[in-house]
Amino acid sequence: MAPDRRKMIVEAATKSFSLFGFKATTMDQVAKLANVGKGTIYTFFKNKEELFEEIISTLVKEMIAEADAVIQPALPFTENVHRALYRLLEFRSQHQLMIKLVQEEKEMGTLAVTEMLQHVENEIIVYLKQKIETAIMKGAIPAVNTEITSFLLLKMYISLVYDWERNHEPLSSNQIAEIMKGFLLKGLQKGE
Repeated sequence: MAPDRRKMIVEAATKSFSLFGFKATTMDQVAKLANVGKGTIYTFFKNKEELFEEIISTLVKEMIAEADAVIQPALPFTENVHRALYRLLEFRSQHQLMIKLVQEEKEMGTLAVTEMLQHVENEIIVYLKQKIETAIMKGAIPAVNTEITSFLLLKMYISLVYDWERNHEPLSSNQIAEIMKGFLLKGLQKGE
């Protein structure tokens, strides 16, 4: 059985981006890691940016699957939002590629990385928006502007998980859940 060259290239590029970042990764490195000729890469991807997009697209799918895995229909909407956001940010903070990309954006401001991280954030907001729309249709929460609410949920959660820790003791998962319920989700609850 012939090796799946495309898959080998994507895996090698993921490894290279995780180790060296987007800017420092070259197609030569990817070819060497994949054990293919550089020309082989170009039969599947027209440039490094397209290869990067493929990897990020797969990463987003993995993140969504992780979030869906923790949602339990029997739990209140607010608890499921917390569980999904916690899992998404946990994935982001433990996945080597995401760690490297966030670091590269902070240190170098690489435009392609900034755009891809924005894409990841946009996909998370779309995911949250769909969950909020479903909750509204089921009557679990009142009608709200789903896009603004999704944006605020994500930004508030990121602030509580990451920004807070710069100058304070880290918050526990339960503390974050209570703060989210108290400040933002309380207005979305229906008779809870």
